[in-house]
Amino acid sequence: MYFNFDPVSNFLWTPILIAFFIIISLKICEYFKVNFKKSCFLFFWHTFFCFIYLYYSLTQGGDSIVYYQRAISDELIEFNFGTSFVVIFTRFFTNLGFSYVDLFLINNFFGYIGLLAFSSAIQSATYNKSRSIKLFGVILLLLPSVSFWTTALGKDAISFMAIGLALWAALDFKKRKILLLFSIFCMFLVRPHMGAILAISFIFALIFDKKTTIYIKIFLGLICTLCTALIIPIMLNYIGLGEAEGLSDVDQYVDKRQNSNLGGGSSVDISSMSLPMQMVTYLFRPLPFEAHSVFALLASLDNLILICIFIMGSLAILKKNKPTVESNRIFLWIYFYFSLIVLASTTANLGIAMRQKWMFIPFIVFLFLSIIGSKNINLIGNKK
Repeated sequence: MYFNFDPVSNFLWTPILIAFFIIISLKICEYFKVNFKKSCFLFFWHTFFCFIYLYYSLTQGGDSIVYYQRAISDELIEFNFGTSFVVIFTRFFTNLGFSYVDLFLINNFFGYIGLLAFSSAIQSATYNKSRSIKLFGVILLLLPSVSFWTTALGKDAISFMAIGLALWAALDFKKRKILLLFSIFCMFLVRPHMGAILAISFIFALIFDKKTTIYIKIFLGLICTLCTALIIPIMLNYIGLGEAEGLSDVDQYVDKRQNSNLGGGSSVDISSMSLPMQMVTYLFRPLPFEAHSVFALLASLDNLILICIFIMGSLAILKKNKPTVESNRIFLWIYFYFSLIVLASTTANLGIAMRQKWMFIPFIVFLFLSIIGSKNINLIGNKK
């Protein structure tokens, strides 16, 4: 692989960054109520995958290389959301002398914050549950696909951090609304369409909240309408629908998205599938017999575990199990379904799906874990 840069051209920042992030992680874990040993393990676990992805990108190429090369070039980049933001953000650090490895470490820390918040949510969902359920929660937290894709220079680390923070904020909106707004802002910077879904889900959750007065609901409805009017043009321009004049243009865009990345062994043609099949395919494929590489095989094993929690969670819903931890479940369910429908109907490449589905999977994992095994348990700390 040819690069026009030396990935380890500057060793000055690397040990400083590692030491700084370790120290900061000790304070952050207190905020998320995760004990010291667990947070340290998660940090080094996540960093381990960071170096695996780093080696992978240096040998196989990928988006991270492109972002870095554009950042160190003389290219004039206008501020925009998505790719442009990532390049500008990367350029800021390269101008300070940070190397390609350093940028991976910085993004790795963003992903670690998301993982730590996800861990705290799982910890709350499995509190007072059996050891087997707690172990299952740990297994879900340590799935390779969770940490592998969220360590690299690019959009995935920041978007996963945003989702982790949003999930943790949903456990107590009253005290963590500022954190949720911050997570929406972070998501909007790298993936405006997902940031818009996150914001709209939050507003709908407040509107349908029984504790919200009718006047507040009307006010929020007006704010939602205003925000939608402001956000949708930005979102449409970002995804390439700024010139759309009707539904036919939207249909053409979806068809283009579905067929633009069909090449390669990890692709399937979803354009002829029904929406439910597209959603199932997006969530649970590839399966082990479809694996064509080591990475695909690992991803397929992750998918088998996800299938298990979906089955267990669905059975818990049929049994009318009650959640064992307070959370704004309306917000979590709305975001999950909207995200799944949008992404499943516009993505054909399973390689992309394996990365992008972690922008909403933590929500459903938490929702299911909070009701699995909860038949004889009320809220946290109280048994019948």
